[in-house]
Amino acid sequence: MPWNMKDYPASMKNFEPLLRKKMIDMANAMLANGYDDDQAIPIAISQAKEWFENATTKEKEEFEKEANPQKNDQHEQSGNPDLLDEDVEVFFKEDKWQVKTKKAERADQTFDTKAEAIKRAKEIAENKDTDVISYTKDGKKQS
Repeated sequence: MPWNMKDYPASMKNFEPLLRKKMIDMANAMLANGYDDDQAIPIAISQAKEWFENATTKEKEEFEKEANPQKNDQHEQSGNPDLLDEDVEVFFKEDKWQVKTKKAERADQTFDTKAEAIKRAKEIAENKDTDVISYTKDGKKQS
């Protein structure tokens, strides 16, 4: 069920309003793309926190000016909820460490170090309740 700034999951109640607004917006977009509530909520919380930490003051100000999320907002259909059950892979390609969900078309993110990539992969996998599969630089699977 979609949410708004007055009716949202209890797990979002202790966050400041701008961060909560981002969480609701992200969660509603995921719901529109076929995610279940119990999948969308933790992912939206995690991703909104990351956005909030990394967004510039200008980005935050611009988002604050946008209309608050509504239950009947239209969201572009994208993504693939079928990927929620897939493990997250960390591998070296094109001089970068890549983090990608198995069967996804492209990497979620790239990093200069494997440690950074594994940290991000663990966050994604934890949100989806899946595993991380790591490879060496030459493509061998690690345990």
